[in-house]
Amino acid sequence: MPHFKKPAEGSWTEHLKIGTEPVSYEDSISPEQYEREREAIFKRTWLNVGRVEQLPRKGSYFTKELDAARTSVVVVRGTDGEVRAFHNVCRHRGNKLVWNDFPREETSGVCRQFTCKYHAWRYDLDGKLAFVQQEGEFFDLDKSAYGLKQVRTEVWEGFVFVNLDPENTTPLREYLGEFAKGIEGYPFHKLTQVHKYRAEIGSNWKLFIDAFAEFYHAPILHSGQYMAEEARKIQKYGYEALHYDIDGPHSMVSSWGGIAPPHDRKMVKPIEAALHSGLFGPWDAPDIGLAPEDLPPSINPSRDKRWGMDSFVFFPNFMLLIWRPNWVLTYHYWPTSYNTHIFEGTCYFVPPENAFQRLQQELAAVSFKEYGLQDGNTLEATQTMLESRAVREFPLNDQEVLLRHLHQTARAYVEDHQRRGAEAGTPATS
Repeated sequence: MPHFKKPAEGSWTEHLKIGTEPVSYEDSISPEQYEREREAIFKRTWLNVGRVEQLPRKGSYFTKELDAARTSVVVVRGTDGEVRAFHNVCRHRGNKLVWNDFPREETSGVCRQFTCKYHAWRYDLDGKLAFVQQEGEFFDLDKSAYGLKQVRTEVWEGFVFVNLDPENTTPLREYLGEFAKGIEGYPFHKLTQVHKYRAEIGSNWKLFIDAFAEFYHAPILHSGQYMAEEARKIQKYGYEALHYDIDGPHSMVSSWGGIAPPHDRKMVKPIEAALHSGLFGPWDAPDIGLAPEDLPPSINPSRDKRWGMDSFVFFPNFMLLIWRPNWVLTYHYWPTSYNTHIFEGTCYFVPPENAFQRLQQELAAVSFKEYGLQDGNTLEATQTMLESRAVREFPLNDQEVLLRHLHQTARAYVEDHQRRGAEAGTPATS
């Protein structure tokens, strides 16, 4: 019997009209399909590259490596206070413009101008070419024609997005859809205590999103996160979500759990009992100006009192988790090949007021790190066996409905890009 009420159709999968047949994971093991995704998805959709807090004053900047889109961008706050992004390439000979000791490593800082390390061409914070070394040696050089190549940039609720497609005119807020509209007003700006993790994962980028778009695996894979008696109880109980939904290419799952403090103190480890914190965050939720019943409508959409957290997937690779104890997690999955990607996890808390609160947040952050490592390790095992192609079709249950949606969406973007290329008489990889 279901633990929570399901839609009238009998399952979330049938309710969302996703299909119930076994699925193929060829899209996650095919180098050719990955190349198509680079062109159809990562060069043509809105990508979250950071937050405005990374640009605290005029001249603040950071770089972001976008390997899947074959580029690097530099994001900067201009002298007018506006946030802009540019392709991180000098217009003279194509050198990477902003980097420190290692060209492939991301960097950040504050400056008045960007200076190329190769021949000292300089650009102001608006991207205009400001200085050319030995300008008289060039032939009718018009500096106004050689500014940095700007990338379309917009900000939603403090999250900075870029779109590399100059022909894509869809505004960011429209692209993010109804889920984002229903999140607006959540006080992200108050969560400025940040803990970041980064890992190179030997799996396709979609497979890691799969792992965090369902919690069916949590009672098994993450059983070590619980005391032994609690782990046995959770495995017997299994997992079901409160609510699933999709909106265009985006999706969300609303989950029970995450209650702080736990109802049964026997379920927690000694350090969790001592610090009143754990995987679900500090038990003593800080005041963010919103009571649970007053949260924006996309958060806990069923308004269930057992609600613990919501996980939103904003296609292609940005995942936003909002937790009941008033903290936030974000996940990013940056492809580097068909079977590798960089996983980034970031915890956002209200700044601690004392050492005890800092320790509470540290425990939540390291608990999450362990949680993520367990998934990353398992996904490398998944990737290797999928590539054997010994088995080509796999059954998914009702708690894995968002996995179906993600892969269907990625394939649809590729197919649409190929169709439009064919209609225009241009190669699909152009």
